[in-house]
Amino acid sequence: MVYDVVIVGAGPAGLTAGMYSGTNMMSTLIIDAGFVGGQLTSLYPEKSVRNFPCFEGVRAKDLSDRLRQQAESMNCEIHENEVVEEIRDDREEFSVKTNVREYSTRSVIIATGTGIFNPKKMGCEGEISLNGKGLSYVMPSMEELVGKKVVIFGGGNSAIEMAMMANSITDTTIVHRRDEFRADERNVTDLMNSSVKIITSARLISINGTNCVESVTLDLGEKIVELSANLVVISIGTSSNDMNLKRWGLEFTENGLIRVKPDMSTSRRGIFACGDAVDYPGKCKKIIIGCGEACTAALSAHRFVRKPYWI
Repeated sequence: MVYDVVIVGAGPAGLTAGMYSGTNMMSTLIIDAGFVGGQLTSLYPEKSVRNFPCFEGVRAKDLSDRLRQQAESMNCEIHENEVVEEIRDDREEFSVKTNVREYSTRSVIIATGTGIFNPKKMGCEGEISLNGKGLSYVMPSMEELVGKKVVIFGGGNSAIEMAMMANSITDTTIVHRRDEFRADERNVTDLMNSSVKIITSARLISINGTNCVESVTLDLGEKIVELSANLVVISIGTSSNDMNLKRWGLEFTENGLIRVKPDMSTSRRGIFACGDAVDYPGKCKKIIIGCGEACTAALSAHRFVRKPYWI
């Protein structure tokens, strides 16, 4: 079988690209090295996403599930745990080689984000030994928070939204190393008006406990304090494995991301890209922006493959 388009990556951008490809009756295969959902499921599945249109707040995993359902309703085929290794020109088509098999396609959309996501570490004492014993990089389910003293480290939207969610049912503190948060102003305002305990300008010295987390030690500059806790969530960003995208023969920007034109085309004819994997002047990394780019990429791939009379 020759697909009209193979989409590499099944996060919000990849699933949206699949949905728009399906609306144009393009035979579509979506491949992901991990699981469907990207950061939504790998990093914060329980977090409430509050800046996606039509939802005042939606659990990240639920948003991922809805995007998947919509893509599948458009007859998109989805393969998980399959790593794309090569994208080769094969006469009038492309050969997409994975660790499982090869696929033929008339176009390709790359929506890998920045690769396979790995949460950044604090690098403090106790972080390794207590990982999974009350220390997590992903927000646990609401049921697991009941009766816990929760301490969340981070200053971005994810950390604040996790803190607000946890605080709705249990004692919650958010700790940030700087004196102000880098999140959206609405999130910061909501945090300041909440009952979440806020500690800023703090450095984490250690996470303490024998068989489970019992406390954290913080350097506040003028004094050292020990804060009681039995659940610590670290949300300070991610590092990533770029999955060797550069060997796919694409042009990259100085930021190490795929250079695209306004139609989301790359330096290789017939290959398009969208989402966190791409870069251009004024680029902003938001879910909704990645989805908008995905729509453009899918429509561009359709024009490339079908060459409708109106272009």
